[in-house]
Parts: sequence; structure tokens; C-alpha cells
Amino acid sequence: MSSIELIALPVALVAASALSALSIWAIYPLLIRYALARPNARSSHKVPTPQGAGIAVVATTLLVAGLAITWFAAITTALWVLFAAAIVIAVVGAADDLRPLPVAPRLALQALCVAAALAAVPADLRVLPALPLWLERAVLLVGGLWFVNLTNFMDGLDWITVAEVVPVTATLALMSLAGALSLPAALIAAALCGAMLGFAPFNRPIAKVFLGDVGSLPIGLLIAWCLLQLACAGYLAAAVLLPFYYLCDATITLLRRMVRREPFWLAHRSHFYQRATDNGFTVIEVVSNVVALNVILAALAGLSIYLKSAPASIGLLVIGTGATTLLLRRFARSRD
Repeated sequence: MSSIELIALPVALVAASALSALSIWAIYPLLIRYALARPNARSSHKVPTPQGAGIAVVATTLLVAGLAITWFAAITTALWVLFAAAIVIAVVGAADDLRPLPVAPRLALQALCVAAALAAVPADLRVLPALPLWLERAVLLVGGLWFVNLTNFMDGLDWITVAEVVPVTATLALMSLAGALSLPAALIAAALCGAMLGFAPFNRPIAKVFLGDVGSLPIGLLIAWCLLQLACAGYLAAAVLLPFYYLCDATITLLRRMVRREPFWLAHRSHFYQRATDNGFTVIEVVSNVVALNVILAALAGLSIYLKSAPASIGLLVIGTGATTLLLRRFARSRD
């Protein structure tokens, strides 16, 4: 733990929170006029609601993180590529918010952005050194593309993304104090955490505004990159545990829909958190349960870093799987 981190991380968080809230307030009239999201098969809201607050969240994150990294550390080519990729993905998301794009070109552009961000990562940073570099990067490309999209898929309920992103990014920032994460990655996490906190009052149930694809897609990319840095530092179990609820809910839902030969690329209400609201849970109850699980997963991730043991990491992953399974089963059952 250094004095620089003790100063830089809270400064980035507070600055991003204030700037994000101010920016959303400033663009809110434009979102009402040009970016109304009308209810569809996936929606949890009943009336048209403006979307696109992710413009402010992502712009704030990149600006605050970029300035903080430049001031407190050093901004590298890899970070410039990451920021550029996040901007391109945000632009694609914005276009999709305004007028839905075909699936194939949308995925192709996202894949190019993820590939560019991975290509800029130094070759000596490895997650599984036993694998050939090309194979590891191919797996990471698929995983990164999935993480970008699952973050979007899971953004279908008021406060649900806040409930996921804030605990994950706050934990990532704190992990840098233990030397588990580099300062640049921690600053990105702190800035994103602050930006989401600034967004939270506008998205509280019943939400006045949504992130939109312009926000959820690049947020997925930024978190995936931070988790990759954690995994490359030798803490793979922690990198898996932190987003484990989102990973499980989105992946199990996708596989179930594929097995049932449903058009999984279309809007739906099959995610566990969506089924929970259909089964009698209030939005606040769903979000509270997700936050509670994420606190447990964050504690397990921190413990895996502290213990630094492969058997302990496996055991903690088993515990995390059990806790996540219990919540998914609870969401899937009627409360009657």
C-alpha cells in the first residue's frame, strides 16, 4: 500500500461520481427527446423511459481514469488502445440504441475492439502460461466478447448493473492496496465505480433513465480488462469469483435457450433476475440479494488473494459456486 494509492483512488472515485451525476443531469433533456426506450419483451418497465446515460458514465470513467493515470502513474499504449476500443464499442452501442443494428456486424465490430485491446497487452502477461500464447489469446477473445455482451444482457432491471458493477469495481480498487492489481487498472476501476455511483440516483426504482447499450457494452469491456489484469497477476480465482453471479446467470440462461432451440439473440425475460420479478420478488429485493451475494463473492476473492494457495482457491471457488447456485435457485422459484 502506497501513499499515492491512498490519495489517487478516492480522488478518482469522488471526482467520477460528481462528474457523472452532473453530466447525466445535463444531457437528460436530450435523452428524453431523442432516446426513449419503449417497452419490449425484455423490458421490466411499463412506460417509455429515456436511455443513454451510459454516455455520461463511460465518458466520465475514461476522462477521470485517463487524467488520474497520467498524473499518478503512466499511461501506456495498451491503455490508449483500451480507451479507443471502449469508445468504438460505445459508438456501436449508441447506434444500436437509436436504431437496432443487425447482429453479425455488431458482433464483428465488438470482436475487433476486444481483439485490439488484447493485442496491446504485452505478451509476457499470461493467465495460463502452460497454453500456447495464440490459444490463450483466442480463449480470451471469446471470453472478452462474451463478457461485453453479458453485461448488456444483464442490464434489464433498475439498479441491477449498479448492484453488480459497484461491488466488483470497488473490490478491484481495494485489491491494489494489497498489491494484487496495478495502479492504472485500479484507477479505471475506481473511476468506473464512482461514475456508476453518480448514475445510481437516476436509475433507482422506478428509473428515470437507463444506461443503454452505449453504457453497458463498454462497461463490460473495461471490467473484463481489469479482471484480466488481476488474472495475469496470478489471481485467476479472484478474477472468476468477482463477476461470478453475472457469469452464471447470463451463461446458464444462454445455454438453456440454445438447448431449447429458442432464438437466443432476441429480447427475452429468461434471466434469473427477471424470473425473480415474475415470481414475486420486488426490484429492491432482487437488487439487495445480488448485492449481498456480490459482497460474499468479493470476500471469497479477497481471501483467495490472501491465502495464495491453489487448493484454497479451488475450495473458495466451490463455496462461491454454492452461494451463487442458491441465489439462482431462489430467483427461479415462485414465492407463493
